[in-house]
Amino acid sequence: MFSGGYSGRPDLYYLGLHHTAYHITIEKAIPHLYRDYFPFEGLLFVKVIIASVAFGMASWLFAISVHGVKDAFNKFIAPKWAIPALGGVIIIALTFIIGKPDYLSLGVDAEYPGAITIQSAFNPGGAHTWSWLWKTIYTTITLGTGFKGGEVTPLFYIGATLGNTLSVLMDAPVGLFAALGFIAVFAGATNTPLACTLMGIELFGGEYALFFAVACFTAYFFSGHGGIYASQQKIQLTLPGNDMSAAN
Repeated sequence: MFSGGYSGRPDLYYLGLHHTAYHITIEKAIPHLYRDYFPFEGLLFVKVIIASVAFGMASWLFAISVHGVKDAFNKFIAPKWAIPALGGVIIIALTFIIGKPDYLSLGVDAEYPGAITIQSAFNPGGAHTWSWLWKTIYTTITLGTGFKGGEVTPLFYIGATLGNTLSVLMDAPVGLFAALGFIAVFAGATNTPLACTLMGIELFGGEYALFFAVACFTAYFFSGHGGIYASQQKIQLTLPGNDMSAAN
């Protein structure tokens, strides 16, 4: 993936395409611990930890909802062709009820001026309080009823909009919290905190690497033992001489 990403950059350049750019802005100057590498401020650090717990719970909610919707539809609807049909009807009905199409697409490109997108979540007022929950509902119904279009970008959307909401509630930097949610919700849902920490550094720069790591690993710890990939193998580490299975 690393070599593919770099080898593909010239192709994008010659085709006139580009990656989506994200920018984190923190208004007030933050004292630095190991200047240039780990910007650190005690109160902000505590806020990051609290927000990361919420990111982990959002990951947990997404994972159990996807599996729960799938199990429920398979249990109560006999003809399998009716499952995606009913799922589509529900999504259409929700869109009419809400009155806007913000949660239908990936959420990368704005479908109209003022639409809520991943990029808008990095700015003050760029998301509504419950944008993350609506996207969770839309995506879990879509995936749970048999539609396959990916869960990666929707998880980025959920995390970024939740980060936007939490930044308002906690009086924290909007761009930073949107970035933390972007990577942390995905880390919790996929059980990949280290990879998502590195992704955060790649996308947003290494200046806030400490916060990225704290957010991803905290979200991972609070996301439960499941995940969105049922076949994923998780390694259980135990201390020597502390074999719980043997004790039972």
